[in-house]
Amino acid sequence: MEKKELLDLSPIRFFDKVVEGGLKAGELGLITAKKGLGKTSLLVQFGMDALISDKPLVHVSFDQHSSNVISWYSSVFSEIAKKKNISNVSELRDEVMRERTILNFNQESFSLPKVINTIGALKTGGIDVQALVIDGLDLDKISTSDIASVADFAKQDKITVWFSDTKESGKLLDSARAEIIPYFAIVAHIESAGGNIKLNVLKAHSSENVGSVNLDSKTMLMTK
Repeated sequence: MEKKELLDLSPIRFFDKVVEGGLKAGELGLITAKKGLGKTSLLVQFGMDALISDKPLVHVSFDQHSSNVISWYSSVFSEIAKKKNISNVSELRDEVMRERTILNFNQESFSLPKVINTIGALKTGGIDVQALVIDGLDLDKISTSDIASVADFAKQDKITVWFSDTKESGKLLDSARAEIIPYFAIVAHIESAGGNIKLNVLKAHSSENVGSVNLDSKTMLMTK
């Protein structure tokens, strides 16, 4: 019951309201922002939501050490747990985190198809994967065929895949190359203006500029 209550309190519920259900199994999503504005925090929130939903997760990082990623997950879990008086927080956190696998790669030596092959090998070895996060990948260096292969993999295995990339502009056409934008069901950009931080949803399936979600300036969690 406590895990179900945590799921109801997950910051992703605010996102789901804006995009009418969020990213679905078999779909790709993309979060962009200028460097250092909170892309990893957003991806960790999506990852944590998957874990609380009992969906085994693989978090792939191209620009963060594993220790930093682990710290992000601990912080996000703690912030969510604060909203509910849970007696066995440590036990519940350990239970949730057991379904998380963190992988670190260097883009210069490890291609996106190799990442997918690694995920496939994990699944073959008995590690279930229902959600995938790929953080810090430079999409400008990724071929259209590589993105297409991830899209095929996600659809075939019915998993959600979230990417992040560094982009200054908050316009949809500047989020990625024109030929790969159609592969992403959801595209959102983090924007800071006048002391307020928002996640603007630039694309949600067939609709554009559907709305925004406020981000807490201290925790970077999605909020009202």
